[in-house]
Amino acid sequence: MNLALTITKKEMKSYFNSPAAYIVLVIFLLLSGWFFASPLFINNQANLRTLFSIIPLLYLFFIPAITMGLLSREKNTGTMELLATLPLKDTQIVMGKFWASVSLIGVGLLLTSVHFFTIILLGTNVDIGAIFCGYIGLLFLGAVYSSIGIFASSITSNQIVSLIISFFIIFFFFVIKFFLFFVPDFLVGTFQFLSIDYHFSNIIRGVIDTRNIIYFVSLIVLFLKLAQSSLENRNWK
Repeated sequence: MNLALTITKKEMKSYFNSPAAYIVLVIFLLLSGWFFASPLFINNQANLRTLFSIIPLLYLFFIPAITMGLLSREKNTGTMELLATLPLKDTQIVMGKFWASVSLIGVGLLLTSVHFFTIILLGTNVDIGAIFCGYIGLLFLGAVYSSIGIFASSITSNQIVSLIISFFIIFFFFVIKFFLFFVPDFLVGTFQFLSIDYHFSNIIRGVIDTRNIIYFVSLIVLFLKLAQSSLENRNWK
């Protein structure tokens, strides 16, 4: 666990020692701030519901961008072989990279809390429970997308290819909800359960259901295991 934490710290330093993290965070905050402020100035309404609905869309582009090089860069530069000589398990490598990407997402979400304080200063009635659940849902969603990004990064040494693969996998889970009207009735329940938006929507409404938590955790474990298997296949080769 300590070795995984060491990798996490290394990746976080790598993020913030380059302009990449700052560029991603600034663009993320500018876009989320614009979507938050638009209803405030146009309709004179201040709430975080719009923010919670737009951030998943921003995740589609930003999370593949921050995860695309986590493993593919190591392969491309040859440092993966160096990691293999250290007393590190593939699980520790994957988990270290995963927690680094989730930490960066957490920093981005923490910075959006300025919108929460803006609402309070405006004297708007705030449902603390619903807002808390909304941020929990966004963190779970970001963790799932990060695990997908790490899996995509584990199967290629090309960062652009990794970005494209992770984007399309994430996009698949994102758009399932739009196909519910086109599937047979007996499959609607299955497609609805597979839809990541269905579970996310339940959480941001303030409904903390164990089925939603199990869904997110299962996807995270699945894609991290796939990434681990990909690294293990490298060792066999």
